[in-house]
Amino acid sequence: MELFFSLNVSYEAFLPYYQGVAEKVQVKDHKGRVLHINGKYFRPYLTPNGIHGEFKLVLCPDGNFKSLNKL
Repeated sequence: MELFFSLNVSYEAFLPYYQGVAEKVQVKDHKGRVLHINGKYFRPYLTPNGIHGEFKLVLCPDGNFKSLNKL
């Protein structure tokens, strides 16, 4: 299953997820579904300006995480 969403968060707002203090990032996909994604998967996309862009989340048939890619 592929889910698409946008994320725009500042560096400061994402720090608790980067540091492991907070765990799940809540986003709404383009179809309106609420997703809870482990913050560790966003770490490669963190810049000094934060995380900004369009993303594709791919889930395995059993619903588990497979990949997260910035588009």
